[in-house]
Amino acid sequence: MSENGNEKELEAKDQVTKEHKPTKIGAFFHEFRTFAMKGNMLDMAIGMIVGGAFTLLVTSIVSHIATPLLGILIGVDFSGWTITLPHLYGNAEPGILAIGSFLNATISFFIVAFVVFLFVKAINAFHHAKSEEPAPPPEPSAEELLLTEIRDLLKAQQENNT
Repeated sequence: MSENGNEKELEAKDQVTKEHKPTKIGAFFHEFRTFAMKGNMLDMAIGMIVGGAFTLLVTSIVSHIATPLLGILIGVDFSGWTITLPHLYGNAEPGILAIGSFLNATISFFIVAFVVFLFVKAINAFHHAKSEEPAPPPEPSAEELLLTEIRDLLKAQQENNT
């Protein structure tokens, strides 16, 4: 009889857990919603958007300002530098290596790396300065206040006696 009772209890518990178990799709969307609404995820999305805009800005600076200035300083406009590869295996058009574009991308990389370095350095300096601020002295405890009051009363009493 006890085995039969245990079986019924187990079946009842199993039925309850089946009814309250979320579906796989529901659990997936719940997990996704939890992930997407975390502050870090939103911060990362904002960072990606700002990073994309910053990339456009750096590309424009390199293409329209840095490359022409370097061309003036060096005396060569390397934005149009290419290497034409020979015709291989009957291809109609030869392959072209755009060395100038690679140089522009390299300059862009170094500009972005330098700006990120400056940004991280500024943040680290801010955190370092923030952590060096001295902590305010702790408030005296109730015991210390009471002892100070007793000391002051004893001093006052001693002065009155002399």
